[in-house]
Amino acid sequence: MRVYTSGIVGEPMEPILIEIIASGPDDCIAAEQAGADRIELCAALALGGLTPSFGAIAESKRRCRLPIMAMVRPRAAGMLYSEAEFACMERDVDAAFEAGADGVVFGVLRADGTVDANRAARLLRRCEGKQAVHHRGFDVTPDAFAALEILIDLGFARILTSGQRPTAPQGAALIRKLIEKADGRIEILPGAGITAANCVAFVTETGCRQVHLAAFGAAEDPSGKANPQIKFAGAELPLEGVYDTFDPSQVRAVRTALSR
Repeated sequence: MRVYTSGIVGEPMEPILIEIIASGPDDCIAAEQAGADRIELCAALALGGLTPSFGAIAESKRRCRLPIMAMVRPRAAGMLYSEAEFACMERDVDAAFEAGADGVVFGVLRADGTVDANRAARLLRRCEGKQAVHHRGFDVTPDAFAALEILIDLGFARILTSGQRPTAPQGAALIRKLIEKADGRIEILPGAGITAANCVAFVTETGCRQVHLAAFGAAEDPSGKANPQIKFAGAELPLEGVYDTFDPSQVRAVRTALSR
């Protein structure tokens, strides 16, 4: 899918950059063949995207010529990370570039949803001139324009945002204002809910120069049905803002039971 702006009368129309979410090398290959311009590579898409493996990044780069931006997100739910989780992010930034990523996508927030500028700066220093994108954690910040200025000052290349609404078309008014306020100092990358049916109207309304979208359909792996009683995933997705963590009381209970 290729989208063009209306352009100025007498001048050729300019293409809009299309970034596609991918979960592995096969997705990257298919996206390139379909006409995508850039890839955001993630694992666990049902959880909003988590850090892909070293192998996924390396193989995607080996098999695909498009720029690949690797997600750096150690778990689902919010972006208020423990010291250990943040240390994982630092290592994952290094690993992503070692595997060949062209850039990384991350966000770090405080408990109130504001940008954690100190931690963001620590991760940015590890990027060594390569692109860093602040992901949709931006959409929960309490003051979008204050967050915009912080991310500009920090040196992010762009912000992925749905305009602080469930979908980018719903957030089009804010996205247009962000683009105007940014004034070329940082790229605004709209994403969430952009489709072939609404992309032209959305680009026209916002004046954006790029769009980010998912383009997934169902695929079957017959090995997963070899024993219908076995489930490799939980029955339901977790609630937003909730994630699984270690519960020591359960281990103590098992230890107590086994010690009787």
